[in-house]
Formats: sequence, C-alpha cells, structure tokens
Amino acid sequence: MGSKYKITIMKFILNFCTLILILSCTKDENPQQIQTQGYNMLLIGNSFFLPYAQKLDEMAINAGFVSHTSIRIARGGENGWAINFWNDSSSQEHLNIKAALDQGNIDIFGMTAGSDPDDRIAGHRAWIQYALQSNPDINIFISIPQIDFPETWASHAQSNGFNTIQEYYDYAVNNIVHDSMVDPLRAEFPNTKIFTVPTGWASFELTQMKLDNELLDNIDWFGPEATSLFTDQMGHQGNIIVETGSLVWLNSIYNVDLITNDYETGFNTDLHAIAQEIIDNHDSNYKQ
Repeated sequence: MGSKYKITIMKFILNFCTLILILSCTKDENPQQIQTQGYNMLLIGNSFFLPYAQKLDEMAINAGFVSHTSIRIARGGENGWAINFWNDSSSQEHLNIKAALDQGNIDIFGMTAGSDPDDRIAGHRAWIQYALQSNPDINIFISIPQIDFPETWASHAQSNGFNTIQEYYDYAVNNIVHDSMVDPLRAEFPNTKIFTVPTGWASFELTQMKLDNELLDNIDWFGPEATSLFTDQMGHQGNIIVETGSLVWLNSIYNVDLITNDYETGFNTDLHAIAQEIIDNHDSNYKQ
C-alpha cells in the first residue's frame, strides 16, 4: 500500500472521528440548554393573583423550565394592589419586595391590575422605578383579574352600560388596563417590556360553558375548590378556574404551545384549548 494512500485513509479516519465528537457534543448540550432555561420571577398580588402564581411553578417545571423560580408576596384584597404595597412602606411585605429586587437577578416582575381609580399607575410606576435600579433588563407584567361577586355580574355589567359581563371585562382590559395603565407606563419606561395577562377570562369562559352545559366535568357554581367554579360569594376561584388561568399565564410568560402541552389538569374539559383561545384573542400588542 502506497504512502499517499495511507495518508488519505488516516485523514478520513481523523475527519470521521472529529465529526463524531462534534455530533456527540451537540447531542449532549442541546437538551441541557432547553431543560435549564427559566425565569426568576417576583410576583406580588392578592387572592385573585396568588393561586395562578403558585400553580405556575408546577406548570413551568413540568414544561421543562427547570430553573424557573418565583418569589411570591401576597396580601388580601386592596392590600395586594401595587399602590398599597408601595405606600405601606413599614410593612414586612414592602420590605420583602424591595429585598427581592435589591438582589438584582429578577427577570420578570408581575403585579395585579388593581389600582386607585384616581391614579391608576402610581403604584406600578413606583415599583418599576425601584426595580430598574438593580434589574435594568427586567420585564413587567400586569395580571388582569376577574370581577368579583359572580352573582352580581349581570347587574354590574348593566349598571356600567354593557349587556354582559364579558363585554364589560373586555372594556376593562382594553380601555382601562391597556389604554389607561400600560400605554402610559410604556411611555415612561420605553426600554422596559410591559405586557398583560388576561387571567379573568378563565372565569368568564368557564362560567359561560357552565351555563351552556358544555363542561365535561360535574362542576357546581359554589362549593369546594375541587368541584366548583367558585368557593365563596366573592368569587374566589375553584381549581378548574385556577388550572385554566394558570395555563394562560404559562403561555403568556413562556410562550408554551398549550395545544401540545401535556400537563395534566385533572379535568375532562379541555382546559388547554380554552386557555389557548383566550391567548389567541388577546391583543398581540400587549403580549410579551
């Protein structure tokens, strides 16, 4: 065998081994990158916010975002609004929020849309300004909750000039939160991503399905979390609403395709499809 032929064979073997090494490294590295991505989140709100924040932890990790973490700080009712967290500067919750932001590693900061009608963005503005000091690349989202006291939804809508609660909520999302809150905040913080999560649609969609006998589960109007839409007259959410609303959060924050997502909700009703429809109908200008 000639020396030129031997050199050719050796080059072939060397190139082949190099190719195998590259492919094996690529095969090992890509899944690790996918599995370890996730956001470090700070989530502050009330009982119409906290259940979704809690459930998101489970859903995000199930979807492969194993480095997802969240710090959750909650108080009841109006005390869980951004403005009241800010104004109660001596409260432990206020100090805990600042401490979390001072660490400088928060990717996403979520708050509820609850606000003072006289100045809807005062609290959100104050917290964003503070957050940016140590977290210049932070993203902000505002969760838009359902309207409370479901039994008064019809009269509440009519007293505000709307035929249905769905029409009134659509108005609240677009004219109150988007026009009166998000747009002014974006103008003040043009380099910060600010988006919304239409959480409340989960309650209204499932309620309408209950009225239309379209739920595939035996769900009561009021009662235990596991088997009811609401747990009390105020409208605290049962599990079926929390699961659906949390899927809306999962897509809004991580852009997970809910139709292919395999998270088990525990219900026969296709909550993934309901949540995906909610997201599809949400104004794309206010998505992340």
